[in-house]
Amino acid sequence: MSKPLKECSIAVVGLGLMGASLCMDLKARQVCREVRGVARRTRTVLDAFFAGAVDLATNDLQTGVLGADIVILATPVRTIIATLEEIGPRLWPGALVMDMGSTKTDICAAMNRLPAAVQAIGGHPMCGKETAGFEAAECGLYRDATWVLSPLPRTSPDALALATELVQAVGARPLVLDAERHDRLVASISHLPFLVASALTAAVAEVGASDPTVWEVAAGGFRDTSRVAASDTQMFLDILMTNRTAVLEQVERFQAHLGALHDLLAGGDEAGLYAALAAAQRARAGWKPRRAP
Repeated sequence: MSKPLKECSIAVVGLGLMGASLCMDLKARQVCREVRGVARRTRTVLDAFFAGAVDLATNDLQTGVLGADIVILATPVRTIIATLEEIGPRLWPGALVMDMGSTKTDICAAMNRLPAAVQAIGGHPMCGKETAGFEAAECGLYRDATWVLSPLPRTSPDALALATELVQAVGARPLVLDAERHDRLVASISHLPFLVASALTAAVAEVGASDPTVWEVAAGGFRDTSRVAASDTQMFLDILMTNRTAVLEQVERFQAHLGALHDLLAGGDEAGLYAALAAAQRARAGWKPRRAP
């Protein structure tokens, strides 16, 4: 695709936290010629338009993507896959399709079925909040965040360069990973923690059913370790069902580590328990997040 980013019309499909925040940055930084927003609910369309998050807004998908140079899909994973099938025949030759979904293998496979004249590249910005919806959107969400790009074998160098330029234009740091590697890595640092937080919350809720005071004594430790359990259920259901193999591998790895800690504690092995906990403490201390929480 030869058109420079500054001259592109960009259509963002899905105006929740991720999509609307992207629109706000595209507008605030004057990244492109035009920002379009597409949302299912008319209320969201109106909110985005009157908030100045977009130049044009519609709840009609076909109208929203017609003639767009770049189409970015920012909906739940399985909705992205269905949308790719719907819009493929209606995209202009040379258009670039990107996505912001949390798993990549199934999405990239669907992208590979797009018409040959359409360019495509998978994407996943590694940021977000447990709150969702247009109301949670904010400028600067992507600043200093890692943004994974997963090119297809058919993705041209120009398309990858354009996607990279867009990512950098909103302050994020592009990282190229193939789809399967991405899914394996995020299963460990995102999808497993969601399941662990959900199980932890369920276990505490069982205690709370017989002694509600547990919620009164819960403090920062419980808040931090259970935070992601408050994330959107449907969004994570799509994630888990499209990354089952990798997530199950991580669950089994976690169960092995938790089981080992259980056995050390049950056996009263204080030295062994200390060694295991200290090793985990060193591993966590050695990780320096690129972006402050």
